[in-house]
Parts: sequence; structure tokens; C-alpha cells
Amino acid sequence: MSTLKRPADPVDPADPVEPAEPAEPVLLERLATERHVWLCGVRPDGSPHVTPVWFVFLRDSWWIGVDSGSVKVRNLRENPRVSLALEDGRSPVVAEGDVRLREDGFPAEVTAAFAAKYSWDVTVPYRQDGGRVLLQVQVRRWLLRGVAQ
Repeated sequence: MSTLKRPADPVDPADPVEPAEPAEPVLLERLATERHVWLCGVRPDGSPHVTPVWFVFLRDSWWIGVDSGSVKVRNLRENPRVSLALEDGRSPVVAEGDVRLREDGFPAEVTAAFAAKYSWDVTVPYRQDGGRVLLQVQVRRWLLRGVAQ
């Protein structure tokens, strides 16, 4: 049985070196009001892993709270590259970025934003025996900004 191995340092020449341009006001308004985003990562065997998650968008980053023992976290430790897509196919928003696992505490601004948007404490684990991790995704590239091609 063979297993696929990810390159040690994947390089995509199309990826810009610097973060993407900031989101414009119309897009920021959508990001403030949309409730779900599809988080698309990669399993260690190379197959996709796609899940809907709650999020807030602050400081040019997507912020997502997850349980520390989740499949998402295990996958992202192996490969931090993700795509994010809002649910509306008529006005699609799709971004690519790299996840930073924030295990060193949750910024007050982020927890307040989750509480305001969802009436939810993002720091409380779903499972009794687990902890929480905050995913910070800085946008590397906006593939779609609300206009279908």
C-alpha cells in the first residue's frame, strides 16, 4: 500500500508573496453578516476535507474557533493551506490563505466579535475533555470577491 506524501515545501509560482489587498467595504459588510463559511483543507492522504464553520473577519484575517482534537486541526498541522468559500453561489466569495493555529489564547477583540455575531463564547470547548484552538487565516489571494465569473 503506497501513501501520498506532500512536498516538504510546496511552492506555487502563482501565489503572491505578500498578503492580498484588503477587502473592499461591500465585501467587508458581507463578511460581517454571513453566518457560515466553508473551510476547505487537505487530509494527509491528499483528499479534501470540507466543513461549514462559524467565523468572524477582523484585521484582514478570518478567525475560526475549533476543538483542539478535531480533524480540522490535525489536518492543518500537516498542511496549513486552505480555501474559504461563502455559501451564496450567486455572489461568490472565495479566498485562499494559510492557517496559523493560535493556541496561546484568544484575542479579546476576536472573542467579543464572536459573542456579538453568534451570542456564543468561542473559547468554550464543545467536548468536555478538549481545549479550543483559534484558526487565523490571513488572505493570500481573493479568488472571487462577490461577483460570479
